[in-house]
Parts: sequence; C-alpha cells; structure tokens
Amino acid sequence: MNGNTNWGFWGFIALMVVLHFVLRIGMGLQQLAPDLLVIAVLIAAREVRAGIAAGIGLLLGILDGSVVPFTLGASALVLTFLGFLGSRTREIAAPDNYLFLALYLFAGKWLFDSLLFLVTGDAFRANASYLLLVSPLTALYAAAAGLVGLITYKAIA
Repeated sequence: MNGNTNWGFWGFIALMVVLHFVLRIGMGLQQLAPDLLVIAVLIAAREVRAGIAAGIGLLLGILDGSVVPFTLGASALVLTFLGFLGSRTREIAAPDNYLFLALYLFAGKWLFDSLLFLVTGDAFRANASYLLLVSPLTALYAAAAGLVGLITYKAIA
C-alpha cells in the first residue's frame, strides 16, 4: 500500500460500496444511480498493489453478483480484471491530477460495461448499440459522481 492510504480512505471506499447498494436496492433507483461499485474498485486499485486490487475486484464482484444472480461470475471476473488493470495506472499520472482521474474513471466504467457485455452477451443488454449510446453516458455519470466524492473526501480528510 502507499504511505497515504489510511483507515479514512478505506472507510471512504466502504461508504461508496454501501451507498451503491442503498441507492440501487434500498431506494429502488436501479440504473438511475451511479455505479459506485466500479468507481470504488477503480479508486482503490490506484492505492494498492495489483494482486490486492484484483482481490478487491473479486470480492466486490461476488457481492454485486449476489444481488444480480445472472451476472455472478461475469461481474466478479470483470471487476477482478478491472482492479488489476487499474492498479497499473498508478505510474501514469500524479494522484492529484483531476483531469486524468476523471478520464480514468470514465474509461474504467466504459470498459466495465464493454467487458460485461462481451462476457454475458444478450443476457446483460439487448444489443450492442447500448455500448455506443447509453454506456458512455452512464460512464460520464459515474465518473462525475466518483470525482465529486473523491474531492469531497480529500477536502474533509
């Protein structure tokens, strides 16, 4: 782990995971809520080694799959890969570069949707036009929510 990673950071990641399920299931917003689970994996992956990031992705993928049973293995597989890949971006840009972070979160969410579509096929979405029309908008929404959350966390911590 980086020297900057502390209990407050892991509390922030846990809060994002809890908020993901509260917004999507507890409040019934479903797809109207941002995908904070993917954002939590991507943010945590930049702070830990590749193996730990993949483990976080696997754990959160299994947790997500327990809610949506037909994507259990697919969600775990894709989040594991995303966690591993996300940990490799640590050397690309400084952690305080918010433009890079926004692009990183956007690309990560879009990659998640694309890989989940490839792994699950027609069980996940109706057709491939989802990846070109809806997925970029959900990726932008999730990236904005993640960026606002991370800026708020850094201002408080």
